[in-house]
Formats: sequence, structure tokens, C-alpha cells
Amino acid sequence: MREYVLIGKIVNTHGIKGELRILSQFERKNLVFKPDFKVYIGEEKQEEVIKTYRPHKEFDMVMLQGYSNINEVLKYKNKKVYVKRRDLLLSENDYLYEDLIGLNVEENEKTLGKIVEIVYNNGNILLAVRGEKKFYIPLQDAFIKKVDVKKGIVVVVGGRDLML
Repeated sequence: MREYVLIGKIVNTHGIKGELRILSQFERKNLVFKPDFKVYIGEEKQEEVIKTYRPHKEFDMVMLQGYSNINEVLKYKNKKVYVKRRDLLLSENDYLYEDLIGLNVEENEKTLGKIVEIVYNNGNILLAVRGEKKFYIPLQDAFIKKVDVKKGIVVVVGGRDLML
């Protein structure tokens, strides 16, 4: 598993005091978007600390410690935002959606394919699976019977029906 986890992208600034507008579909926002949490910006992973946070429409708005002017944070516009996996303090059986990529999808002990992508579609989260055909499985309890990241499998119910 990777040391850094992508949580979003800074798409713009907001106001003149250096607030940043982040577009994020990260499933554990409550763990990262809070004061004093460390984030890492850009490919060089520049370490910064969140000073303030607030949700605004579909964006996550943050101010970083040590910045109080729009001109100081313009350098971060269009940069990706990461966190360190260890800072998330996930339990042993917990996983992130990105951890599912590359896992085999099984139904009745038969492999249907491999998860190649996580797709966000109008509030629904879909697992894109490539097997004989490419198909999608909703990431919902009705379809997902078991996830075992250590064994590298996702056991599904009704997967063959979704392949049609």
C-alpha cells in the first residue's frame, strides 16, 4: 500500500485571505479535513498544516497555517493534495476505496475479473471490473458480500447478472 493517499485537488483560491478550494471525493473526509491535520501538496509533497476547514457547495475549503494572503497560496492552485496513510489511523480491517483496485472479484468461488477503477457516478460508487467483459458493481452491501484486502478478493452477490 502506498505511503501517500490522494484526497483531492486544489482547483482555485477563494477570497483574498488565502483560502483554498479543494475538490475531493475522498471517502474519509472527517479524518483529514480538520484543524492541525498535515496535508502534502503537489508531486513534491510539500508539507502543510490545515488551519481552518469548512464545506462549501461541492468543495472543501481550507486555510493553511502560516498563510494569510491569496498571493502566498497561488502556487498551490491545480495541485493534488495527499495525506499520509499512517495519519489516517485506520483499523486493521479497514480499507480505502483505492485499496480495492487490483483485487479479484469472485462469486461462488469463481473469479469474474479484477477491479480496475473506482467510478463516482451521481453519488453512487461503482467498482469497474475487467474480466471477459468490463462491467460495474455498485459498492453497496446488497452486492458486496465480503472484502478481504489481505487475500486480494472482493466476494460479490449477483455479479454474473451485472456482466450481461
